[in-house]
Amino acid sequence: MNGTFRHCIGLIFLLLPAFAAAQGPDYDFIISGAHLVDGTGAPWVEGDIAIAGDRIVAIGDLSKASARKRLDASGLVVSPGFIDVQGQSEFNVLVDNRAASKITQGVTTEITGEGSSIAPVNDRMKKEDEEVAKKYGVTQDWSTLDEYFEHFERTKSGINLGTFVGAGGVRNYVMGTVNRPASPAELEQMRQLVAQAMRDGAMGISTALEYVPDTFASTDEIVELAKVARQYGGVYFTHQRSETDAIFSSLDEVFAIARRANISTTIWHLKTAYHENFGKMPEVLRRIQNARAQGIDVAASVYPYTRGSNGLVASFPPWVSEGGIEQMIARFKDPVQRERIKKEMDQPSTTWENEWLGSGGDGSGIMLVGLMNPELAKYEGMTLQEIGRQWNKDPKDVAMEIVVADHGRTGQVISIMDEGDVRAAVSSPIVTYGSDSEAQAEDGPLSKTKAHPRAFGTFPRILGIYAREQQMMSLEEAVRKMTSLAASRVGLLDRGILRPGTFADIAVFDPKTIRDVATFSDPMHYSVGVRYVFVNGRPVLWDGAITDERPGRPVRGAGYQAKHR
Repeated sequence: MNGTFRHCIGLIFLLLPAFAAAQGPDYDFIISGAHLVDGTGAPWVEGDIAIAGDRIVAIGDLSKASARKRLDASGLVVSPGFIDVQGQSEFNVLVDNRAASKITQGVTTEITGEGSSIAPVNDRMKKEDEEVAKKYGVTQDWSTLDEYFEHFERTKSGINLGTFVGAGGVRNYVMGTVNRPASPAELEQMRQLVAQAMRDGAMGISTALEYVPDTFASTDEIVELAKVARQYGGVYFTHQRSETDAIFSSLDEVFAIARRANISTTIWHLKTAYHENFGKMPEVLRRIQNARAQGIDVAASVYPYTRGSNGLVASFPPWVSEGGIEQMIARFKDPVQRERIKKEMDQPSTTWENEWLGSGGDGSGIMLVGLMNPELAKYEGMTLQEIGRQWNKDPKDVAMEIVVADHGRTGQVISIMDEGDVRAAVSSPIVTYGSDSEAQAEDGPLSKTKAHPRAFGTFPRILGIYAREQQMMSLEEAVRKMTSLAASRVGLLDRGILRPGTFADIAVFDPKTIRDVATFSDPMHYSVGVRYVFVNGRPVLWDGAITDERPGRPVRGAGYQAKHR
């Protein structure tokens, strides 16, 4: 070795420390000293987790590694970010991109699109939503799902968002809200719309068979559309046709669709509703397990509350909604039809989900939320019975007049379930979780109306009440059900688990204090106990405070075909 070479080698070794320092820290973030609950159901382990860019890159003892920021998580749990398999935030996240009520629960990814999805939409459907879009300053500049995702990426988001293509929305696109079978040509057009949505990134196809127009679709029609989604690797999620008196025949339909379309199927917000069906949840779960034993890939989701929520129009017979809001209003104004509606509301039925009767039949079990007309704001949180007393009117008439004055936009919270059935579903190993609610906030444009508390509290309620207090499952099992199980049901391969190489969607929470705060009477409050939340490697919640980061991304399904833009 000549002198010049030795000199060069020596110089290199002298410069190595300075070179290493110039490279900067090893990672962007290190979360240290935590109880790592990896999402698989395995027991927690103590360790550190490192984030670089948008990925988890290392797990273990990282005490000697460096990071741009180190977070001491001693005494806290680090888990995958929670996946809300039935969010409804596709519009609200365009209004307030913080997704505040979701990230404060630890939710990092939401899957939406129940029956009627944000796209595809035609000009008529846009016109129907124009009033609300104008109210919140949202420009409806999309028709396809791909165009919606472009809008979503421009306006940014605190959460990731994926969506199903709604079979009811596709039916509405082609046929409107009429009650008749689709013609062969109409069914083919619906198939093409589903195929395009799958190529645009839909996770699969969905139905909401209690509601118009989905309720007008036959089993055969659903099977044909589900087959298209299956060709693109999609799954099927459903608000099944009955959650009440016809629940067992409804389950049979779910199993038949799954089998005939050969498609993975999940039942949204599993319930056995109305007093006469209380106690039937164990039998429902047994039938789902039997179907699985026969080779049918079927499971369910649930929210942990005894009250549901949907549109006030759902308390009327389905024929009342046929043809759209203007025809509905005309029916309310016709004395003969109004009396027919009131009579049917007071009669038990196995052909439609009579929420008026099922929630008590006197208006006491129906509380109004989400009123769009500012003149009606004073009725937020009141029951129809209470308003009826104030107006000196039959609560059924009150319901119709509220729908007319609010142009069909009013929401309702309905008392329809038994806690024992909820507990059985919540603790089942094949049941994951979905809030069935759009993102809300304590401030800003989405704080002006009341909501169901599930919008603020679903996931902390599971961890705080059902896992910690009632010990119906371990912490690790609860996390599995809201992470890796949820991911597997919707077909996400790179989220829902703590592993190097997966996306850095992470929730950091205090297992001793995490709980829901929102109540039915006072719902607009964030949960407590979630301290830090990372979405795609960026902190959207830091020491309990919402940050300015908006790193959420579209989450697309297996059939996605990227376009050159």
